[in-house]
Amino acid sequence: MLIIVTATILAIIARKLKQPVLLAYLITGLVLGPTLLDIVGETQTLTLMSELGLGFLLFLVGIEMNLEDIKEILKPISIIAVGQTVLQTGLAFVVPYVLGFELFETTIIALCTVFGATPVIVKILTEKDELKTLPGKLDVGVLVLQDIYLILIVALIGSGTLTQPNQIPGTLIKIIGLIALVAALSLLSSRYVLEEVFGKVADSKHAFFVHGIAWAFLFISLARYLGLSVEVGAFLAGLGLGQIPYREELKERIRPLTDFFMVIFFSTLGLTLSIDNLQAYWVEAVMASGILMIGNFLIMFYLIDRMKFTPRTSFIASINMTQVSEFSLVVGALAVQQGYVGNDILGYISLMALLTIGLSTYLINYNKEIYQKVEHLLQWLESEEKKDIEINRLENHAVVIGYDRIAEKICEKLHREYDVLVIDKDPENTELLGESPYEYIYGDFKHGEIREGANLQEAAFVISLSDEKSLNLKLLEEAEEAVRMVKAQSLEDATELYDVGADYVIMENILAADRIAEYIELYLEDHGLFTEEVDSELDKIRGDEESQS
Repeated sequence: MLIIVTATILAIIARKLKQPVLLAYLITGLVLGPTLLDIVGETQTLTLMSELGLGFLLFLVGIEMNLEDIKEILKPISIIAVGQTVLQTGLAFVVPYVLGFELFETTIIALCTVFGATPVIVKILTEKDELKTLPGKLDVGVLVLQDIYLILIVALIGSGTLTQPNQIPGTLIKIIGLIALVAALSLLSSRYVLEEVFGKVADSKHAFFVHGIAWAFLFISLARYLGLSVEVGAFLAGLGLGQIPYREELKERIRPLTDFFMVIFFSTLGLTLSIDNLQAYWVEAVMASGILMIGNFLIMFYLIDRMKFTPRTSFIASINMTQVSEFSLVVGALAVQQGYVGNDILGYISLMALLTIGLSTYLINYNKEIYQKVEHLLQWLESEEKKDIEINRLENHAVVIGYDRIAEKICEKLHREYDVLVIDKDPENTELLGESPYEYIYGDFKHGEIREGANLQEAAFVISLSDEKSLNLKLLEEAEEAVRMVKAQSLEDATELYDVGADYVIMENILAADRIAEYIELYLEDHGLFTEEVDSELDKIRGDEESQS
């Protein structure tokens, strides 16, 4: 209980400082553990919950790995990711070796510090509405491939063979083969089994959640049976779920549980560290943090520039990827468990993660402003052969919330002028919408993950066929630039929605349902006449409201 309360307070402070909450969780362990107050110690229960936290973290990473998101730029991403992994691993090895660490310790440190901070980067870019931009997609693509590398490293360290170099090649071949086998099973299941299974239970929130968790534990058990780690099994389970239409809703359902276990995992990690662990190599950690941040930026910039992207794209994508990942703590903790290194090395890695994630958070938040300051220095890199790849991105689009007979007509009319995205939580419509020409997200619009996927900030037209006032108020708040049509059941609600900014409020007791589509067509054909109709409708509503009062 003390861990949760302290982590919550520190997380609030972290948000105020625009820092990732996982840093708050790690600091929670440092505050409550032997580093400062020494009032909470490791227990068997905490250790078990910590292991579950790590598993669920990687389970969520797997779900977020939608291969469709990066298919447009898969070739350059693959080249960049491979080059970045090789060069960054080399840099991550040289730095601690030069700083005086032993060869085996250097190897472990290098394996720990080569990854980008997937949850941190994705969250900040999402909040900035940059996740679907070209720099954002380049970063996500590289992170996706890095996460695959991460799973390989986790499996290798968990195998316990690093101290026997002659066994490493055989172990790697075995691990890669087993991971490929389980990954294939997961992806094939997503194509032929999972969509149907989850479609049958999607209307039951409890069953939907339980099936997701059961799928995770099924693959965890399979991984353990094959000699792989819990983390690998959890990741591969999530990979399959990440390819089905229900992934956004699944993420929303599972994230609170994952967040809880992440608190325990990072807090427990902090409990293992003492002030001596953190001070053992603090000078080296500060020096290495600066070198790695600069080196990671230069490596990424060089590789992206070689792919003939513009200097702006190269700069912004690179400055987002300068940090040592929170996954360095994951790998470091596994290395300690295997007895490869001591807590002093984990303290060194933890300090680097704290410093680089903390600093890079501000770099990502102000990436465009920083680019404007240095743009003149990069002009010599401009050339006619360098240009950015056009990517399919939902913008200037129409969003329809809810799908029924009326929505079908509305979508047909909107599709003449806009790309249409439908958000619907009825599993019976999944197959129908999957075969339609419209983009489709399964889930409840009230959930943040679902709204983020709709890119409301850049939508041209949104219409909600739900009469939930709270949902419609949220839509009006987030889609400020779009034409907004929402539904209401009462005159009072209709008046409030108009006052908040709705362009048109659908009142089925006033306007026959079949005529809603006609109003849409009127808007598309004659904006002025549509406005007159709306004004007339509003006058009628206000008149009816006054007569009732």
